[in-house]
Amino acid sequence: MTKHKKDEYKCPLEATMEIIGGKYKGVIIGHLINKTLRYNELQKLISHATPKMLIQQLKELEADGIIKRKLYPIVPPKTEYSLTKRGETLIPAIIELNKWGMNYLKEENIPCAYKGDMD
Repeated sequence: MTKHKKDEYKCPLEATMEIIGGKYKGVIIGHLINKTLRYNELQKLISHATPKMLIQQLKELEADGIIKRKLYPIVPPKTEYSLTKRGETLIPAIIELNKWGMNYLKEENIPCAYKGDMD
């Protein structure tokens, strides 16, 4: 259990947003859909996140059972991240949030470097 979990919530959405609502958590989950990525790959994909913030968000997602971290005891150390079964249940929601964001950006005429498709 992470330190941010409460003993009681007013609604389920409050709990959901506490788990995935961090600045980069949804983005991390999106990048890990059907993939395993090393820390440095995630860092390149989310280059605007400071290393400290990225590590913090990864640790929180791991503590909440959304991602798993595999550390290879080699020199230099190699760390890989992937979604857990619980994390995989978020894929449909993350895909829909991505679609919503794409539509919003189009409607507001805001440029976006992302050209991929999550589904």
